[in-house]
Amino acid sequence: MSDSPAARLQQLFEGHRLTPTQRRIAHSMVRRAGDAPFLSSVELAELAGVSQPSVTRFAVALGFDGYPALRRHLREVAPGAPAAGEADRNEYQQAVRGEIENLRQLADLLADPGPVERAGRLLAASRPLPVLGLRAASSQARGFAYFAAKVHPDVRLLDEGGTMLADRIDGARGAGASTLLCFALPRHPKEVVDALAYARAAGLTVVTVADSAFAPVAKHSDLLIPAAVGTGLAFDTACAPMLLGRVLLEAMCDGLPEAQARLEEFDARAAARGLFAE
Repeated sequence: MSDSPAARLQQLFEGHRLTPTQRRIAHSMVRRAGDAPFLSSVELAELAGVSQPSVTRFAVALGFDGYPALRRHLREVAPGAPAAGEADRNEYQQAVRGEIENLRQLADLLADPGPVERAGRLLAASRPLPVLGLRAASSQARGFAYFAAKVHPDVRLLDEGGTMLADRIDGARGAGASTLLCFALPRHPKEVVDALAYARAAGLTVVTVADSAFAPVAKHSDLLIPAAVGTGLAFDTACAPMLLGRVLLEAMCDGLPEAQARLEEFDARAAARGLFAE
């Protein structure tokens, strides 16, 4: 397990039955893990979009006397002073450093390959395989679907919302789909949460890549694998979720005996068409 601030917060929250409001607070703290030990209850409430008493109840739910006790605990386990030169880095360098830390955290998570291997088997067995991602997560879903289609016989990209989304989930389920893969990133559209609830009610197993184990989609996911996003720039960066998507592709290929043959067939067709300049 990573020793990063986000990983320590994840460990603190695990095993507690949290309400949706408390999960929202936890999710906000994980996203701002480096600042969490220094936030006042008012600041944390504003960050999470909840009331200040909700923050107090959250701390009590974790076993502390109140929020000051929780904050003291976080400061005790906070990392030491920043390395020399850290404060001199500009915002762009800090954003890159933040993504490097997210990738380290993902590498530590993958020390246990069990969840990814299980996800790979589920994705490989689903015919068709619907892949969902809306708004900020649409590019992650589209990238996964692009490569997956080279080895999986029937991949269905769901990257547009609206009233047709439930119809497309029904269509995939009716055609034999057993699993839906979802990429869910901040800000989490309510439509994605509703779509996952609908998919599970329809009998689909939901595998989710999300920025946190406490994301709003967690309660509608059968298997959630977290990969943190960077928050140092005006718009979130998602290197870790993208890499996790490629890892899931690799695991899925392991469950598809015909994957190598399909890739070789594609390469032969591409060469015959002169598809690539290289």
